[in-house]
Amino acid sequence: MQRVATAPLSIIIAPDPRLKARARVVRAEDRATLPPLIEGMFAAMYAAPGIGLAAPQVGVSLRLLVIDLQPEDKPAPLVLINPEIIATSEERVTREEGCLSLPNQYADITRPARVSVRYSDVAGAARQIAAEGLLAACLQHEIDHLNGILFIDHLSPLKRNMILRRLAKEQRQKATG
Repeated sequence: MQRVATAPLSIIIAPDPRLKARARVVRAEDRATLPPLIEGMFAAMYAAPGIGLAAPQVGVSLRLLVIDLQPEDKPAPLVLINPEIIATSEERVTREEGCLSLPNQYADITRPARVSVRYSDVAGAARQIAAEGLLAACLQHEIDHLNGILFIDHLSPLKRNMILRRLAKEQRQKATG
């Protein structure tokens, strides 16, 4: 039987208030709704294109995120349900971040260099992942989304407002064609 490709879900653009709300824990009764949601999230992330997407970015207030850094240009999808950061390194690194909910906006963000994250996989099994580099930054960025935090919230108010004004201007220009 051939599988039908899932249509990408629509990604919410800042300053939508849904992006600032804390997502709720995925419960046992939510599990049946997860497979189509996860497929739609991956479809949206790949179409954007991006490397990570949290459920609140598609208007679903659940603690769920998907990541695919595609090492060596090969798919390596990760699904994290109810992720929580359980350890961070003292060492900090700064790297440029962007966000699918703030298209074409980038800024240097400083975060812990390494993190350990506890989560459940799609089957409901408890898992843990230790990450550094791009994966560590991506995990922190996406978990921030689950807590209603955008990467620009790590910036000074002046820099944050500059990015939001630039984004609003680009969105107006896009809407007027």
